[in-house]
Amino acid sequence: MDAKRIRSTFIEYFQSKQHQFVPSAPIVVKNDPTLMFTNAGMNQFKDYFLGNETPASTRATNSQKCLRVSGKHNDLEEVGVDTYHHTMFEMLGNWSFGDYFKKEAIAWSWELLTEVYKLPVDRLYVTVFEGDEGDGLERDMEAFDMWTEHVAKDRILFGDKTDNFWEMGDVGPCGPCSEIHIDLRPEEEIKAKPGEELVNADHPQVIEVWNLVFIQFNRQANGSLSELPAKHIDTGMGFERLVRAIQKKTSNYDTDVFTPFIAAVEKKAGKHYGEDEKIDIAIRVIVDHIRAISFTIADGQLPSNNKAGYVIRRILRRAVRYGYTFLGFHEPFLYDLLPLLSEHFGEMFPEISSQQDFIAKVIYEEEAAFLRTLDNGLKRLEQIKADLADKGEQVISGKVAFELYDTFGFPLDLTSLIARESGISVDEKGFDVEMSKQKDRSRAAAEHETGDWVQVGEDAGVEFVGYDSLETTSNIIKYREIKEKKGTKYQLVLDETPFYAESGGQVGDKGILVGNDETIKVLDTKKENDLIVHFVEKLPQYPEATFAAKVDGAKRALTMNNHTATHLLHAALKEVLGDHVQQKGSLVNDQLLRFDFSHFSKLSDEEILQVERIVNKKVRENIPLLEQRNVPIEEAKKMGATALFGEKYGEFVRVITFDKDYSVELCGGTHVKYTGQIGLFKIVSEGSISSGVRRIEAITADAAEQYIDEQVKAVKSLQELLKSPKDITKAVETLVQERNELKKEIESLHLKQAGALKDELIQAVQRVNGTNQIIAKVSLPSADALKKLAFELKNEVDQVLAVIAADISGKPQIAVVIAESLVGEKSLNAGNAVRQLAKEIQGGGGGQPFFATAGGKHLEGLDQVVIKANEMFSTI
Repeated sequence: MDAKRIRSTFIEYFQSKQHQFVPSAPIVVKNDPTLMFTNAGMNQFKDYFLGNETPASTRATNSQKCLRVSGKHNDLEEVGVDTYHHTMFEMLGNWSFGDYFKKEAIAWSWELLTEVYKLPVDRLYVTVFEGDEGDGLERDMEAFDMWTEHVAKDRILFGDKTDNFWEMGDVGPCGPCSEIHIDLRPEEEIKAKPGEELVNADHPQVIEVWNLVFIQFNRQANGSLSELPAKHIDTGMGFERLVRAIQKKTSNYDTDVFTPFIAAVEKKAGKHYGEDEKIDIAIRVIVDHIRAISFTIADGQLPSNNKAGYVIRRILRRAVRYGYTFLGFHEPFLYDLLPLLSEHFGEMFPEISSQQDFIAKVIYEEEAAFLRTLDNGLKRLEQIKADLADKGEQVISGKVAFELYDTFGFPLDLTSLIARESGISVDEKGFDVEMSKQKDRSRAAAEHETGDWVQVGEDAGVEFVGYDSLETTSNIIKYREIKEKKGTKYQLVLDETPFYAESGGQVGDKGILVGNDETIKVLDTKKENDLIVHFVEKLPQYPEATFAAKVDGAKRALTMNNHTATHLLHAALKEVLGDHVQQKGSLVNDQLLRFDFSHFSKLSDEEILQVERIVNKKVRENIPLLEQRNVPIEEAKKMGATALFGEKYGEFVRVITFDKDYSVELCGGTHVKYTGQIGLFKIVSEGSISSGVRRIEAITADAAEQYIDEQVKAVKSLQELLKSPKDITKAVETLVQERNELKKEIESLHLKQAGALKDELIQAVQRVNGTNQIIAKVSLPSADALKKLAFELKNEVDQVLAVIAADISGKPQIAVVIAESLVGEKSLNAGNAVRQLAKEIQGGGGGQPFFATAGGKHLEGLDQVVIKANEMFSTI
């Protein structure tokens, strides 16, 4: 049976069961803020489950286009590398909206798989929800009993909440589910190891085919479950996996869902699939990604640099890069696959056929642009290698490697491969740090929507006058709207501005725009490429008016203190630690300064003190600022100017000097006129942020003075508490020593108390059916004491079965300990027992078969724990 027939058979089967066929929803989600892409068949039916809408039919079936490359379902880097992950996939499903429930869903799924598709019964397993004590849910014996009508009991497995309880999200409709798995391994492997041991164990040949979800609860915001007024069915079967099972293949890519595309790529590349793993991976990436790219474009989402468009661009570029590197495709090639895609998917998804030419054109343009970028990236990499050779270095930094990845689409493994061929390496840890930063930026960017620029006045460029003035007269060139979760804000571009835009580690200025009887707060100032963008709380009533742009002078002054102090700190670190110190990052604002630098070990207290003394000496010297603008870069280098980490410099630069023999740096930030304005410099922390990189945080001026005052105040308070000792340090050391001695005495007393209690419990042993039972309520000082007591009873009492209900400083805890021999002989399990007993103290717990513990919040329930334990173990 070919793939097309397998799909149509599914639809026809459920249509015969009075299900209405519902076309696939678009793969791009437009009106759901919780989703970027459709990632499950049920997405378009969410409002039915929530009760927000009434369906036209209470039964539905379809094949839904799904995409999983973002959020918690992010498998992109696995796609192509293995043989079963995909970006875009089809989800076959059938739904009941308050109509039938478990009985019909189970019976029909089994009939379709075994009688219609003829899948071998002896290769199938089903799973059932085992219950969850935390949610107060029992085992789904209703589903279990229904499954026994179709399949042998030894093929019905119980699964935990992770595998067998489906939830739409943190809140909303949910319920237990039954999965159907198939074992596709060779017979000899099955004989060696039964399939039930590999279900839900991530074995590539023992796979889930279908998930039947029994939606009957609603997860509340507080985490509790409530019954839904109606019960629903939501099933999802991976089309590609189903085809693989029916066609008896070991890989999804060996089915006719993909083989026509593999053959086309083989022919175009002049290479053969199945002979070289790198070539195979490249081909799999291409034949998978072409579907995701094309279906998404067909549904109206073009590749771009934002949100869903960025995801599609990323997928497309990944395919192009694999083709370029491993298949020799140096010209656009993906767009050539559109006719084949239309042939194989157009019948089910007509949007592919109707937009074939348009989709091909979009893909061609994207490919061509990226291939140019890729070629530039190779040239950039050659330049990087040459620069390293000139410096006598052999490691590409993580930041540079990430630049190749982010700007030119070079994955880390490709950069590393080219580097190894030249005898150099890549700082992979540094790359991971930069990747993490990008993810943080992406998450932040995803939280707002940026509108288009609206032109107001003539755009002749932006003039920054903030080095010389904190106020100027300005006109708005253009503005745009920013929609955020907290509301709408605006970005303005002024023709002339005193506001410093965030750059080089220095934060942007704040202030106000005043004009036409209104005042607009400037919340922040940032750079976008070379554009100075002002973030404001509201749009001026008359954007065409002229405004007085005024910087917050107090904030600017404090920021300048910290920025100049950063320069003085950098020079001091070189003097104390050595010339190997290089800036690796910085943050300068009105509150503090943060300076990251290269160094191999923690700074000693003496080294920190030396650095502080040098900086404060330079502050007291009241060194005047020497600012030089538009200095040719080569001249600046001859002056010995230090370049700042992460900055890009043009042909002309700005040089900031505080004593030509001490601190000369290239810098675009704002600084004090004299170092004396800083007042005081104080380091408040020093530590490691990555291998070979340290971070210092420091404060200046009023903040440093306040910090010192607080420290002095704390010391004085301590002196008063200690009755003004001559040596406060020695006095504190004596107190600590006395405390430690007292702690040891208390621990010794606790041990004696526990020992006496142990002897009492041993004397109270009850012999019950071959077991020595100890069931008692006790008081103990700590959880450790309870554990120690339980294990001592286990070691000293043969055939012991002990339940200790303990009051630990007003908090209830339970320990259950069982001799290993009893665990085997009488099928006892301490973990199961403690979970049952924990209900009496409104808690939960678990552990091993021979020892388990539980905690709770209902202290009065300990008496009931003793009663219940006696009942539980009276008839074993």
